[in-house]
This record gives sequence, structure tokens and C-alpha cells, in this order.
Amino acid sequence: MEYISTRANYRPVMGAEAIYTGMVPTGGLFVPEKIPRLQLNEIEKWVEKSYSELALEILHLYLPDFSREELSEIVSQSYGANFDHPEIAPVVKIDQNFYIMELWHGPTAAFKDMALQLMPRLLVKAREKVGAKREIVILVATSGDTGKAALEGFRDVPGTRIIVFYPRGGVSKVQELQMTTTGGSNTHVVAVEGNFDDCQTGVKNIFANSSLRKFLQEKGFELSSANSINWGRLLPQIIYYFWAYLKLRQRQEIAAGEKINFVVPTGNFGNILAAYYAREMGLPVGKLVCASNINKVLTDFFRTGVYDRRREFYRTISPSMDILISSNLERFLFEITGRDGEQIAAWFTSLVQEGIFQVGQEIKNKMAEVVYADFATEEETLAVINETWQKYRYLADPHTAVGIKVFWGYRRETGDTTPTVVDATASPFKFGTSVLTALLGKELASDDEFAILRELATMTGWSLPPGLAGLEERPVRHHRVCRKEEMEKTVLEILGGQ
Repeated sequence: MEYISTRANYRPVMGAEAIYTGMVPTGGLFVPEKIPRLQLNEIEKWVEKSYSELALEILHLYLPDFSREELSEIVSQSYGANFDHPEIAPVVKIDQNFYIMELWHGPTAAFKDMALQLMPRLLVKAREKVGAKREIVILVATSGDTGKAALEGFRDVPGTRIIVFYPRGGVSKVQELQMTTTGGSNTHVVAVEGNFDDCQTGVKNIFANSSLRKFLQEKGFELSSANSINWGRLLPQIIYYFWAYLKLRQRQEIAAGEKINFVVPTGNFGNILAAYYAREMGLPVGKLVCASNINKVLTDFFRTGVYDRRREFYRTISPSMDILISSNLERFLFEITGRDGEQIAAWFTSLVQEGIFQVGQEIKNKMAEVVYADFATEEETLAVINETWQKYRYLADPHTAVGIKVFWGYRRETGDTTPTVVDATASPFKFGTSVLTALLGKELASDDEFAILRELATMTGWSLPPGLAGLEERPVRHHRVCRKEEMEKTVLEILGGQ
């Protein structure tokens, strides 16, 4: 299987090269030339497989240039003792036809671990396969969770360095400390004076700067990405949508072939895009519910057909969704338009130059067949955290609460009682201040995040994830700060200073 550009502007490449390169050098994103299709009886054969066994099957469909033995070794190293739950992604029944899939049992207590424990190993093997000799430099823009997950995934991986940019003041204190206390001889963390979109745009500009890339190559470095613009990051996320269906089948809570809906809190559209690929592969999926916070650029787009990033940016209690430029929407539109690369190039050039693009009614209708979109305000998010705890004794973080609120609204509006799985994208303890505020119904007297976590654990009986225990006692190792226009210079300083 080869991979092609969403903008029809680059030669086809094998999976290893797509993963090693990250983003299409001439602009655009890599997608498989053909989505593998599965019959229901093929999917049903996987019902008794472990998460690792299922991962191997799905990865092999997309990466035939990797041997099963190579993929098996990668998978076995990725999903094991580094996760604190034997099922890796447990599917918890909350109510009739309402389930939550917990994607936060990895080392950093966020769903990004599901891909970023595996992706670095894929990348190292891809580097070997393409015969590359240069050191890989991973550039990451993070709105909170990707940064730490990538740092943990790439820490001390031979032949790699990783530089993470995050918006200063735009992540929780716990998220910031998770990143800035990271050890490893090849890790670098930089706070950017700006928001996440500034970080993401800065990283994209560095990738698009051909003269800079050439200069770095001459110095022995090759740029790559751990964001979901890299296919090697997105691909592992497809696995857990199959896992959710198969767990419900195993427990006989759904019939063979019975459709399920997925509700995905998302900002960059990568997590829900993985669900879309699973659907296109033949997984019995009904509706994909796209849940946004008040940075609701995706909700507005699916409802109006107009994508307009020229709007106020809000810092919210669900910071991993504080995004106005949803990179993976490009892949989705590529598929919805029948893979019209020229149209994709025109739309996304317009987004960069004008800050806006609009799709026609036909495309809007096609999107509506697949995706329902809505959002939650800050007040609604807090109310849902409280209600979910009071009603079900289930503790949701703000991102997951956004998903639950949108799910409840979707069900009321449509009457759709299809079995539905809501993605829980982070441990509630990663956002303890917001969660405890919601449970108590008032502002907290203290802003000591770690005292708050202890109080939350005591109050609910829930345990802190291993990755957060003792975090406040770890030394801060990364202190670098830069302005958004200094990101390229900062990369050069870091690489030149080694």
C-alpha cells in the first residue's frame, strides 16, 4: 500500500516513508491510497483478541511494508506494563446504551498515550527501512496532552530528539509540570508566548521552510512530527474504535453488525477522524458526534459549511480542545469530496491566506450523513461533571464532560437510542481544579493544584493515576520560553547547542 497527498502535489510513498517524513513536504497530509475494507465476518473473528493482538491486525492492513514480526515486536513493547489497566482501554457501562471508553490509562493519563507509546517505535523502524542516517528531530505543538505523551514516547529513543512547544499559560499546571519535569537526554520543552494555534502554525511553517529543512539535513538532522498530521500517530487511534465494538460484542451487549455511535471530544479532529476511518473500513458505526467547547469552529463548520478561523480565541477548562485550526479536517474533506486533491488545496490555501473557506451544499449534506456536531459552554461542562458524578458516580474530566453534554443533547434532539460510546480522553485528575470546583459547586479557596488532587481523591475514593503521583516533587528541567515568531530560531539554537 502506498500513501498519497491530500493536495495531489507529491509522489506516492510507502508507509515507512510517510511515517518517517511526517507531513507532505510540499504541503498537505499523507493518506492511504486505498482504505482497507473488511467484511463483518472478518471483524467478528477478532472478538476474543487482546488489545495488542487487535493492534497487530489493524496495523498490518495499513503497513504491509512492515513484516508481521516487526509489527508484533513494536506492539508488544507499546501496550503492556506501561498501562495501568489490563484491558488498555476499558469500556465502562454507565447507563442503558451509554458507555464510556477510558483512553487515559497510559503513562501520562491522557488518550494521546494510545498512539504515542507506539508511534516512536514505528518511526524508528521506518527510519531503518528508508535507509536514513540523519538524526530525527520531532517537532510537536501541544495544547496540553500530546506534549507529555510524545516526550514519554520519545525519551531516550536512539536516533531521535524531540522539541515540544506549548502555549505559555494555556495548559493546566499539572500538564505543564508533566512536560517541564521530563527527563531524558534528547528532550526539549519550550513555552511559547501565544496560543496553541500559534504553536501549531509555527511548527507547520518550520516544516514548510524548504531552505531550513535543507540546512538541517546538511547538519545531519531530519524533521518529523508526532502530531496527528503524521499518519503514524493517527493510525494507532483507529484500533480502539474496533476495540470498543468488539468489547460490547464480547459482553453480548450488542448483536453482530449492530451499529454503535461514537462521541468524540475533539479540537484538531484527529481522534474523530480515526473513528471515521474505522467506519469506512467496515466497522458498524452509525453517527460520529463531534463535541467542541466554546472554541466551536468545528460545530459552526458542520452546521453552516463555512470554516472561519477569524474569531475570538478562548482559554477554557478543556484546554486540549482550545483550537481554531483543525488540521485533520483536511483528511476528512479529502475523503468526503471523493479524494479531490485540487479542491482540498484550494480550500486550505484559502484558510491560510484568507482565514476562511466554504464548502458547497452537496458536501455539507454528505458530512451531515456522517457527523453531528455541537458544543458545550464552560458552565454546561461544570454542570455535567457534577451531574455525572451525582447520578452515576462516574468522574469525568472537562473534555469528557463536553462529550457527555453533547451526547445528551444529541439524544434529546434526535431520539436516537443507538448504543453510544463516549471517548474519555483524560483522567479527571489532570484537571483536578475544574473537577473539584464542579463537584463542590463553588470556587475553591486554594489554588494549590496538588492539594486539590489529594482532596479530590479523598472525596471520591478514586485513585491518582501513577503518572501524576508525586509530580509536584519532581525537579523542573526545562525553562525555555520564546515568542511565537522565534520558534524557528529556537529550534536552531537547540540543535546547534548540542
